[in-house]
Amino acid sequence: MEQESAVSMDADAARQRKIIHCDCDCFYASIEMRDNPALRGRPIAVGGLPDRRGVVATCNYEARKYGIHSAMASATARRLCPDLIIIRPAMDKYREASARIHAIFKRYTDLIEPLSLDEAYLDVSSCEAYGGSATRIAQAIRDEVRESVGITISAGIAPNKFLAKIASDWEKPDGQFVVLPRDVAAFVSELPVKKLHGVGKVTAAKMKRLNIFTCNDLQKLSIEELTENFGSFGERLFHLSRGIDNRRVTTDRIRKSVSVENTFDTDLPDVLACKEALLDLLPKLALRLERLDGQYAIKKQFVKLKFHDFVTTTIETLSNSTDTENYLQLCDQGFARGDRPVRLLGVGVRVDPIDNASSEAQLALALGQEAEHSA
Repeated sequence: MEQESAVSMDADAARQRKIIHCDCDCFYASIEMRDNPALRGRPIAVGGLPDRRGVVATCNYEARKYGIHSAMASATARRLCPDLIIIRPAMDKYREASARIHAIFKRYTDLIEPLSLDEAYLDVSSCEAYGGSATRIAQAIRDEVRESVGITISAGIAPNKFLAKIASDWEKPDGQFVVLPRDVAAFVSELPVKKLHGVGKVTAAKMKRLNIFTCNDLQKLSIEELTENFGSFGERLFHLSRGIDNRRVTTDRIRKSVSVENTFDTDLPDVLACKEALLDLLPKLALRLERLDGQYAIKKQFVKLKFHDFVTTTIETLSNSTDTENYLQLCDQGFARGDRPVRLLGVGVRVDPIDNASSEAQLALALGQEAEHSA
């Protein structure tokens, strides 16, 4: 009874909020098509060049029909679509568009949590515009972005951040979707578990073995059962499967690190396999660093390994870059601590916030370290 009461109280608190998640549609590519209408209707990607280990930062919907996606190697993307047009990023242009979009957000609320140049949460609970209707506010924002910036943006409206983010993807591109408080239970019940943040391929595969496919299936399990099967993530699953997310929109988020990791279906048997997997993770790390828009300075590099027996070790070194050799050496040292198969591998950097910093180093990595290869 206490557990059910706590859930009810949490849900009541969440229903009092009006959260909008705004997400630009293929942002970089949209800016390029805006500035060059001849690109419209043709498959395009923004990123590094195929012959220099470049990666795709984003692509338009025509390119996505070929299976192309962000963080994919540009060479792979070109193989999937020989007619793919690859455009080098123009960060100044993207920042300018982002600033104009955020200025539009500010007309409705000061409670804005930017996630990247093209994505943000807005808390409009206290906004009086349009009679306080979050749905109409979202529509007004989208109309103004289309008219004044020249691109489209999708929006999700819900009582909390978790549901708003899912909703913004529901009617993409150039659409919006609303989850009203009274509809939360029904909406979440049929939601596939793969939509839950943190449910990757490995967790989804385990859920499939347990016959868990929707949030309704998760709701049948207690916190204890979920924790037994999914560790500390179990409690989070308990709440998300009921549409509960009490995180507030935070305007002063400060990152301490940026990282990517992968849990493997088959354990990596030795250090050489770990190094190969590490190199595959670096393009994804590059994309995440590029999204920081030069607001942080790198101070350390680190590698994380989780061995097959779930023992985890993290090793790091002082650095102001993402030097590949440093990562390979850290991998050697980390693997030596366990000297047994590895089930999870991660790479990342520790960062400090800075003002007016250049993002050239991060962008160079995202473009495949082209300067290094052209020397």
